[in-house]
Amino acid sequence: MAGRGRGRRVLLGVVPAVPALLPAWVVLAVVRLATSDHPLGGGPEKVPCAEALEFGGGQLPQGAYDTRCTVRSRLDTSYAAEFRMPRQDVGAWLAKTYPSGPAPGTELCDDGADLCLNLDSEAAGPPAGAGADAVTVNVTYEGPDRALVRFSAFTV
Repeated sequence: MAGRGRGRRVLLGVVPAVPALLPAWVVLAVVRLATSDHPLGGGPEKVPCAEALEFGGGQLPQGAYDTRCTVRSRLDTSYAAEFRMPRQDVGAWLAKTYPSGPAPGTELCDDGADLCLNLDSEAAGPPAGAGADAVTVNVTYEGPDRALVRFSAFTV
């Protein structure tokens, strides 16, 4: 019986402390919201580039280098890949990767991109078996021999 009285005393000591700690918690939450790029979580995490491209129904092209790939997942999933590759291989890689997709063009490209490909569920979407609902590829030519590719695959 002696244990019951001790538990009540501890509880009676903790309950009044909760309202006193609430303002400190609110201040910490506001600071996190104000200073974090991802205050609710879901920030980018590094992943293998093979995983990122596979989610969009593709494969990393031969000769790719300077690879950086991430995933963000909260309500939706979004993979991003950035890599460089030989400029002369870009067209063949896109045609091989998305043979039933639209031809790459210059409309709806990101600023500074020289060529892009947009696949979504309304038109020609990603290949069957891809986890993504949409894929975007933006290519920027960095000279006569090199291209920077920015790839994103995501659910909607």
